[in-house]
Amino acid sequence: MSLCLASAGVVKTLSIAAFTLVWTHSVEKIDWQEDWRITQQGLELVQARVKGFGAGMEPPPEARLVDGWFQWQPKRPPMPELALANSGAAGEWRLCHDGNCRTLSDILGHPVGVHVTIMRACEP
Repeated sequence: MSLCLASAGVVKTLSIAAFTLVWTHSVEKIDWQEDWRITQQGLELVQARVKGFGAGMEPPPEARLVDGWFQWQPKRPPMPELALANSGAAGEWRLCHDGNCRTLSDILGHPVGVHVTIMRACEP
């Protein structure tokens, strides 16, 4: 499987089967991470982690504190796509794979800014 990214008329394909999506909360300035798997049914959220809590980012009751991160396994069906917006107040979304993290602007080859980025499993 591959991941397709589209933003401001640019489309990129990444040959990966899983990735971590990372961002910093605009108010609390706390990191949030989500592990995703690319499946034929869509993008499956495997695990979520947050370094702290507050201002609309409280971990759910089933979250456990592990190495300074509240982490849990969300129970939701795969999603056909993710739409990532950016207020410009907290830096960029980062996509991590095999220990390497890159901003969406770096991956797409242009400043994403406040443009929405769509992520989905690529059509085979």
